[in-house]
Amino acid sequence: MQEKVVTLITEEEYLEQERASEVKHDFYQGEIFAMAGASERHNLIVSNVIGELRTQLKNTPCRVYPGDMRLNISETGLNTYPDAMVICGKREFTDEQRDTVLNPDVIIEVLSDSTESYDRGLKFENYRKLSSLKEYVMISQNKRKIERYYKDVNGNWVLYESDEANPAITIDSIDCRLTHSEVYDKVEDI
Repeated sequence: MQEKVVTLITEEEYLEQERASEVKHDFYQGEIFAMAGASERHNLIVSNVIGELRTQLKNTPCRVYPGDMRLNISETGLNTYPDAMVICGKREFTDEQRDTVLNPDVIIEVLSDSTESYDRGLKFENYRKLSSLKEYVMISQNKRKIERYYKDVNGNWVLYESDEANPAITIDSIDCRLTHSEVYDKVEDI
């Protein structure tokens, strides 16, 4: 049996390739990983969330970024594309290209069957290294459920979940409310 050979690249090589690519890739510890396309349900939820946040943050210093904005976690070397990010105040970028941010306040991921374990596991482990990150929101696309992790005063991550009895969450750090009716608007069969 032959062993699979993995060729590692530098972050600089990754960025050069990524900026020329029509397909998005994550980069971690010298390896690149192609990102799968998203379903209609996933895309509807993401656009609903971005629309809601943009409306609620209109007259604030906060900016909402869609999934085409790359995030670099310098502490771990992960480069990835969250479904949505919010940055309040001064934005920090890796370089003059201004296509890779360093300091989100809030990260939002819509969970897919193929990415849920990554979003909950290794990705969240990396996200927690960001000193700027105050809240991490995961949204199910298979049932009406939103999970919000936030840092308490001791720096511990605490979970708050929405459900049918409490069909909304408030993202405290940016004073925004996401309701099931808005997040899942026009999403069928859920």
